[in-house]
Amino acid sequence: MSEQIIKTEFSDVMQKSYIDYAMSVICQRALPDVRDGLKPVQRRVLYAMQELGLNADKPHRKSARIVGDTMGKYHPHGDSSIYEALVVMEQEFKKGMPLVDGHGNFGSIEGDGAAAMRYTEAKLQKFTQDVYLADMDKDVVDFRPNFDETEKEPEVLPVRVPNLLINGAEGIAVGMTTNIPPHNLGEVIDGVMAYMDNSDITTEELMEYVKGPDFPTGGLVVNQKDLLSIYETGTGKIKLRGKVQLEKGKRKSDRDKLVISEIPYTMIGANIGKFISDVVSLIETKKTTDIVDIANESSKEGIRIVLELRKNADVERLKNLLYKKTRLEDTFGVNMLAISDGKPELLGLKDIIRLHTDFHYEVVTRKYRTLLDRLLVQKEIKEGLIQACDIIDLIIEILRGSKNLAEAKACLISGDTGNINFKTQKSKKAASKLSFTERQATAILEMRLYRLIGLEMMALQEEYAEILKKIREYEDILENPSSMKKAIKKDLLKIKKEYGFERKTVLENAKAAVVVEEAVEEREVVFVMDRFGYGKLLEKNIYERNKDTVIEEYKTILPCMNTDKLCIFTQNGMMHQIKVQDIPAGRLREKGIPLDNIGNYDSRNEQILNIVSDRELKDKSLLFVTAASMAKIVDGNEFIVQKKTVAATKLNDGDQLIAVKVIENGQEESGNTCLVLQSEEGYFLRFPLSEITRKKKNALGIRGMSLREDDQVRHVYLTEGASRDSIMYKEKELIFQKIKMMSRDSRGVKVRR
Repeated sequence: MSEQIIKTEFSDVMQKSYIDYAMSVICQRALPDVRDGLKPVQRRVLYAMQELGLNADKPHRKSARIVGDTMGKYHPHGDSSIYEALVVMEQEFKKGMPLVDGHGNFGSIEGDGAAAMRYTEAKLQKFTQDVYLADMDKDVVDFRPNFDETEKEPEVLPVRVPNLLINGAEGIAVGMTTNIPPHNLGEVIDGVMAYMDNSDITTEELMEYVKGPDFPTGGLVVNQKDLLSIYETGTGKIKLRGKVQLEKGKRKSDRDKLVISEIPYTMIGANIGKFISDVVSLIETKKTTDIVDIANESSKEGIRIVLELRKNADVERLKNLLYKKTRLEDTFGVNMLAISDGKPELLGLKDIIRLHTDFHYEVVTRKYRTLLDRLLVQKEIKEGLIQACDIIDLIIEILRGSKNLAEAKACLISGDTGNINFKTQKSKKAASKLSFTERQATAILEMRLYRLIGLEMMALQEEYAEILKKIREYEDILENPSSMKKAIKKDLLKIKKEYGFERKTVLENAKAAVVVEEAVEEREVVFVMDRFGYGKLLEKNIYERNKDTVIEEYKTILPCMNTDKLCIFTQNGMMHQIKVQDIPAGRLREKGIPLDNIGNYDSRNEQILNIVSDRELKDKSLLFVTAASMAKIVDGNEFIVQKKTVAATKLNDGDQLIAVKVIENGQEESGNTCLVLQSEEGYFLRFPLSEITRKKKNALGIRGMSLREDDQVRHVYLTEGASRDSIMYKEKELIFQKIKMMSRDSRGVKVRR
């Protein structure tokens, strides 16, 4: 068979392939379905657990077995993602209603990871069995082939409550994310029933029932007024605060304590440790002096972070400071994105309830239709058995006169008496009139003789009456919308009564946290930094007493005031600002801390060229020189800005700063200062600083030295006219005054050994 080459545009193939990949990630991995509120991996884990028989009344089973079954049968995407989904569904601090009952170490609220899957065990919660997986045998949802078409898996689970709201969801897809907060089970059920009573209900009216998010960690939502907009649009920001209480000392000698007993939902995990370190930083930088000790006394019983206070502490100011400077107040970004009708859609509160309720109606309709069909079969069989009991003597005569089962069955169904021996013609005539159905005939032939006992026959009549009663009930539910609604609401009220709980999160409209900075007593300090980028502050008297040692051990020494800012200039043309008061004070022999721990400066990708205090910049200018020999002078006032990071200069592609030098305002006009540029290949150019023009910080500058191809400026020196400034070059002293004075944009002179 000859091959056929299909020519197509490469960009078209790439576009189609990427769209297919993106939609696969969006629909099959990252986003939950609005009907059951579950991502595919969560749905498959729960279904695999049900198939393994891991019900709430059964023993726990190894998590590795659950993960293996899920991966082998339904989710071939690696065991780590499956186990992570299992762990999250067990963690009660992440889910409004945990769906898995775990046994072993499933992680902690403080960010500790779960033990390996070979150590932990799990089974289904009773809530999951009753609300998420019930009636799976009643054809309530569609099934589809698994990835290799050897098994069947449900498209969705028949979840009877809006899980998307109750447990929330988070996921990152291609070009989109979802982040839905958890809600209170009882409130959501009340909201669903209100929608069922009035499908035209507004979001504002729904919020009389679903008042707002209910996070498993409790805490406070402090912008309740914004919730209506969030629930209408599906997006917005919820401001969360931890619960802070003042505990008075029991005795006069005891200190008062500020106790954090509930944290924002966004703080769970490593952010608890980050919060404690932020509080320690506030103490070290003297932002507050009201805290004398901090202890994390959290346990399985709950969160308890204790701040011990000094006498007469300003508690309200301290609370506001914690809200402002730490994650005790944080933002939860809501983006209620879910899969609806096979595609991602941004949904509001009413949309989620409407779509789930429509799905719930469909599930209940299929359930009762299946039950009705089964009851109609039972009714048919019971009617046959009752009728058979009335003519049992004739049936026994048919059986005794038949040569095989087929002859007896044919007689019962169609009255065929040709091959059957009867005692009398009367019996034969009666038998010829029989017309049982296939099911009835089978049931009669399989009937045991004990059913002919009087009490058993009475029980048969009672069963038949009960079946007729249920048939009327199910037909009423299926035919009458009000009966269907009543049945669903009865079921929802039962779930609420058995599994509902009190709201944990408080909703309020609180004032924004305002912190009035205390006036800092201005004093002289000395900033020092070693060659590894570790910096600290020294008191001026300590520096003066140990001046020689400091000069020997530290690369940067900068006297400044504690109210100043340090301006850090780096080779990529950026300026980063750090408040001096944010730098911890240290003893002479203490190491200090890396500067990139305080500000935006990144020591891995940036090299510091100079550090200047903003106070000094007000009265000075800066000389910039790049590797490509672009030079300019900029007024220091241009760098007095509020932003922590700004572009200090403009650079051409591939260029970088070589030097940032502080000069006096007007120094270039004196004509006494010279600029010396040294290139990589050993060329030196000396010319008057006055030839460098003043420009704005966002300008490129002018060329200082004419470089050969592949050469670049390596060092920059400033020297006064009559000085004997020099450097060691190729093991010899090079005095700048001996370098021939030339004009800017010259190549300079080559200095040989």
